Amino acid sequence: MPRTKTNSQKIESLVRENSRLAKFLWSGELEPSNLSALKKLTRQSGLAVAAREILWMNGGWYVTAGGLLRVAKEKHCHGIHTYAVTNLSDATNNRWVFKATVYKTPASRGFVGYGDADPSNVSSLVHGAEMRIAETRAVNRALRKAYGIGLCSVEELGSFSNSSGRTRGHEPSAKQSSNGSNNGQPRLQASLPRWLARKGNARGHGFRPLL
Repeated sequence: MPRTKTNSQKIESLVRENSRLAKFLWSGELEPSNLSALKKLTRQSGLAVAAREILWMNGGWYVTAGGLLRVAKEKHCHGIHTYAVTNLSDATNNRWVFKATVYKTPASRGFVGYGDADPSNVSSLVHGAEMRIAETRAVNRALRKAYGIGLCSVEELGSFSNSSGRTRGHEPSAKQSSNGSNNGQPRLQASLPRWLARKGNARGHGFRPLL
């Protein structure tokens, strides 16, 4: 009968998997210090590259909204409350400011984060979705505070870089984005199935196609 892995064994397995996948996706871009940082981040947060929870972009590591929400779920987050700050928002000009509060427990006083978005600080591909982006940025900041994740999130970037998340054999192009956000994840999605096919267990990594 196979022995069940302990939590520490699972984390170390994820550390090795993240390192192998990062070397494949961002071949030639990562220094030893970058890989060491990834290993440390993996042990601290359990974020998985294969699940698109952490990305290498513009010379640094970034967490994604999906990764932050997964951490919150695993930590049994009690709730997240968001609302638009109306006196700072301007619907006519698509400028929105949101406040988010994360409650780790029912008795928690809450961890607060603010997020703003307007046509000047989001990709042209997502113009018209500023309200949703502002809310996501606020939630991400609040979650990062609540769970001690020092990485900036992809969604908090002022505008998504065309050079973000470059993967082997895939040149950056805004047209590659299938979900309206040129944040590097479509290029990561394109490379992941080939790599995971070699491993023979894509489903086991929690990989899901972007919608």
